[in-house]
Order: sequence, then C-alpha cells, then structure tokens
Amino acid sequence: MARTHLVALLLVPLAFMLMGSSKVVLTDPQPLSVPSGLKVQDVARAIKMGVASRQGWTITKEAPGTMEATLNTRGHMLKVNIPYSATSVGITYVDSQNLDYSEKKGVKYIHEKWVGWTRNLLSDIQRSLQVVSSK
Repeated sequence: MARTHLVALLLVPLAFMLMGSSKVVLTDPQPLSVPSGLKVQDVARAIKMGVASRQGWTITKEAPGTMEATLNTRGHMLKVNIPYSATSVGITYVDSQNLDYSEKKGVKYIHEKWVGWTRNLLSDIQRSLQVVSSK
C-alpha cells in the first residue's frame, strides 16, 4: 500500500510535466502588406473596421501611424500596438494581464492564446483592407 502511494506521488509531477506548457515564445506576427493605391487614411479606417469586427477588441489610443488596441475577454487583457503606413500594418505586444507573460534570459513568453488572437485580428484587418481597396 505504501509503495502504491509512493509511485502515485512520483507519477503526479511527471504527468504535469508531460502535459506541457500553454506558453509560447512571444514573437510579433509578420506585418500585412497593404493593397496598392490605399492612402494612410484608408489604412487607418480599415484597421478600425477590423478591430471593431472582432469581439472583445477596442481601439484605446490613436496617433498618426499607430493605434493601440485592447482585448478584454474572460478575465484576460491583451494590449497591442498597431503601427501602420500606406504599405504595411503590424502588431506588437504592449501589455497583458492573466496571460502568463514572463521573460527568461531575454526571451519573452506568453500564453498560447496570443497566437490565435493576433492572427484573427490581423485576418480581420486584412479583410477590411480588401473591402476598403475595392471601393
């Protein structure tokens, strides 16, 4: 009986290690290319449309050539910077809460949801750029 408990105590930490982490290396996604012929004002409008179309996201700051967008969902907060020009739109990490952000030896880590949330936001912005360019 004691031996069974000892084996169980040894296997529990091993099971947690094998489950893996839900953290990924924080890398900013590749910037989008803006369709030719759009002005900076058109790009800004497309970004606003894309952010507004994605549930939970809002524009929290605006300045020429950059916007800050914040996602609030299920107790998590993610804040990103969206630099833009007439040729590209990017996303860079600014801040987060409850997303297990950490930095170890110069490498930044964050919850794996970062990848999907930023990919989906860029996809919506890309779709909005297409809409704006077709008008």
